[in-house]
Amino acid sequence: MRKINKVTLIGLGAMGVFFAPRISEKLGAGFRILASGARKERLQHKGVTVNGINYHFPIITPETEGDPADLVIIAVKGYDLPQAIQDIKNQVGPDTIILSVLNGVESEKQVAEVYGWEHMLYSYMRVSIVMKDGKTDFNPELGVIRFGDAKNDPENLSENVLAVKELFDTCGIKNKVDEDMLKGIWFKFMCNVAENMTCAMFGVPFGAFQKSDDANYFRNAAMWEVIHIANKLGVDIGQNEIDRQNHTLGRIPYNNKPSTLQDLENGKHTEVDMFAGTVVRLGKELGVETPICEMFYHGIRLVEARLFGEV
Repeated sequence: MRKINKVTLIGLGAMGVFFAPRISEKLGAGFRILASGARKERLQHKGVTVNGINYHFPIITPETEGDPADLVIIAVKGYDLPQAIQDIKNQVGPDTIILSVLNGVESEKQVAEVYGWEHMLYSYMRVSIVMKDGKTDFNPELGVIRFGDAKNDPENLSENVLAVKELFDTCGIKNKVDEDMLKGIWFKFMCNVAENMTCAMFGVPFGAFQKSDDANYFRNAAMWEVIHIANKLGVDIGQNEIDRQNHTLGRIPYNNKPSTLQDLENGKHTEVDMFAGTVVRLGKELGVETPICEMFYHGIRLVEARLFGEV
């Protein structure tokens, strides 16, 4: 079985720090961050602080040649994906595996259009991490990375899946290989759209879903819009997935905030195009009405316009 000895991570934000300390501990110099410009300077100067420990990981630039990774993990924001796809070019060799752990349902396709599906594994994350000014505190045991080929036979996993699983197991990174990765990705997307958009639009934390019927009105309506689109595409999600997420929400710390709300509070652009924008676009293509997501899309874009002095 092949072994992963060299990992390159691009994106050291809330998703990236889930992996970085533990992979670095096991691989040492075999783990590196891909960065350039101001981001590289900031990481070199300040590093990142995770659970009270300040880390300065090895950094390479997109111009580094002749040193491809066994595994590339893309953990940038959705709006940075096109640039990240260009930046990883020299990190992708003939046998490199690529994990794109972004939110949304289209990042694997976008990466595969450039590098080919033979390099890709599907993935999505279930973790709530609040990061501010390069610092975060979270319990790694409460997060999990799910990954695999589109379909996975538990008794006959592919060589690439086994290699990544061995790495994560060795690093103590909680992981699971879903038998149906597309169903899992659409389930996560349903949750992201409903929760990120509701919290960002109205400025409330995850805890609002534990006590507010009004918050859950918008969340539930958005979930059903995603479900109707997923069903049209042949993905079998529905009430069972809503019930499953209702249980999960009760265990998220009350004051935790989804990434879209964090971005607005930090004066940054959001991933509204990847969330509500994707739902609206696919709804028009498939003949599914999406009034709640249209409201989210235009409402959050208006908030952004106000933040950046455009209105």
